[in-house]
Amino acid sequence: MEQYKHRLEAKGISPSYQRLKILEYLDQNRTHPTVDEIYTALLPHIPTLSKTTVYNTLSLFVQEGLASMLVLDNVEARFDIMVQPHGHFTCTQCGRVYDLDITRYINIPESIDGHTIKQYQLTLKGICKECSSH
Repeated sequence: MEQYKHRLEAKGISPSYQRLKILEYLDQNRTHPTVDEIYTALLPHIPTLSKTTVYNTLSLFVQEGLASMLVLDNVEARFDIMVQPHGHFTCTQCGRVYDLDITRYINIPESIDGHTIKQYQLTLKGICKECSSH
């Protein structure tokens, strides 16, 4: 828990118990969870937790660069603790979202036509290896 406290403090974020537990959940469950998934998982451990607290905390984490938000199919926001540039693969059968190291395949320049690239999202869709093997 101490490592999470240091990560929050390094960003100037007060390390409340709820924030620590949400950051810990993101770090230990790299499944690109939704607000509802995080809320449901943490509620038994933090009975006073609200969905608003989870949403506001995740928004703060995104704003401060501790997490990133991805929106898939304009349906739901998912959260990712991995903030380094990477892509995602979404399985059209099971719905699982995987991180992809696309830097081996695609070279994203620092600027294009004078526009400075700060962030990008690339999502590929198909059938994951787990679903393909069944």
